[in-house]
Amino acid sequence: MAFEGRSAMSLKAEFVRLAGAEGANMTQLCARFGVSRGCGYKWLERFRQRGDEGLAELSRRPHGSPSQTEEKIERAVLAVRSEHPAWGGRKIAAVLKRSGLAHPAPSTITAILHRHGYPVGRFGGGQEHFIRFEHPHPNDLWQMDFKGHMPMRQGRLHPLTVLDDHSRYAIAVEACADETGNTVKAKLQAAFRRYGLPWRMAMDNGSPWGDTAGGPFTPLTVWLIECDILVSHSRPYHPQTLGKDERFHRSLKAEALSGPRFESLGQAQQQLECWRHVYNTRRPHQGIDLQVPADRYRASSRDYSEHVQPFEYAPGDQLRIVQMHGRVSFQNRVLRASRAFVGKTVALRPTTKDGVYDLFFRHQFIKTIDLNALDQPPESVHDVSEHLSTMSPV
Repeated sequence: MAFEGRSAMSLKAEFVRLAGAEGANMTQLCARFGVSRGCGYKWLERFRQRGDEGLAELSRRPHGSPSQTEEKIERAVLAVRSEHPAWGGRKIAAVLKRSGLAHPAPSTITAILHRHGYPVGRFGGGQEHFIRFEHPHPNDLWQMDFKGHMPMRQGRLHPLTVLDDHSRYAIAVEACADETGNTVKAKLQAAFRRYGLPWRMAMDNGSPWGDTAGGPFTPLTVWLIECDILVSHSRPYHPQTLGKDERFHRSLKAEALSGPRFESLGQAQQQLECWRHVYNTRRPHQGIDLQVPADRYRASSRDYSEHVQPFEYAPGDQLRIVQMHGRVSFQNRVLRASRAFVGKTVALRPTTKDGVYDLFFRHQFIKTIDLNALDQPPESVHDVSEHLSTMSPV
């Protein structure tokens, strides 16, 4: 139930922030986190009264503090910077403000850092703020990718990241031993059980969610479609299409992966999960007006089902079962669809143009087939070029 490597404190903090979001379903969240409704309401009330301190059972620290001298403010600035070496003046100012402390301007904080010999602008801090397209609601789109791989003292680490487009909430930062479809599926199942289902997921064209030789669909993306999730792939050689996750990887590298090598996957997961909690709940994000991602995220209302649900195609659809090598028989022709759909039922849906059909698997558009353009004789195999649906900017 609980994510591997997560502390009780971080679980409580995430729970109360999701439960406090507008329209949150308390019964649903309690079931996903494995706690009783009474316990969930207790955590929420303590958080509302005392903030994060209320989640620590033995904590009795005051919620506020007396007026601080300039020296105390300076110490607070240096304490935040020491804990988060990649943060600059704007982030530190936002953190102090959220904590209820008197806070100088970001430029003053930058001057304090300079005065004490802290470098400014390293690790991606202080970079230009880019304006990007943003989906209007949480869970409209999740971006997913691997952050390369790196050596550990025992084996190699393949960090898997899943990011909510609207809120920049880090759904998952997972320490994986490989980049196989089965590994990704297991990590996504844990995320779906905790946060519910997104409407769409975007990823690049590499393995395990893309096959440069056999098309953009793989067993992993077929499973996502069967979970009632739309799948989109970035344009080849255009990593900026997944710009938010790419930018997230810069922060991940600077703040969580730049230290000594991890001893093992277990240690890596523990540290990545600690960083994810800070990123979601404490680290101000310039792309969302220095809010933290938890301020804008809420869990999905769409529950994950452990079993594939039946799907009913539209009236008039021509249904076919994809045969060996990803082939489909249609109007005395054998058309090549995709090996990923072998054994699955697909639909050929007529368009407004005679002889032109759209190929669908469940709700997912696969390609357009123009029978008029096929000049080969009947019964031959036609490798129909794929005209994928245009992906919205992310």
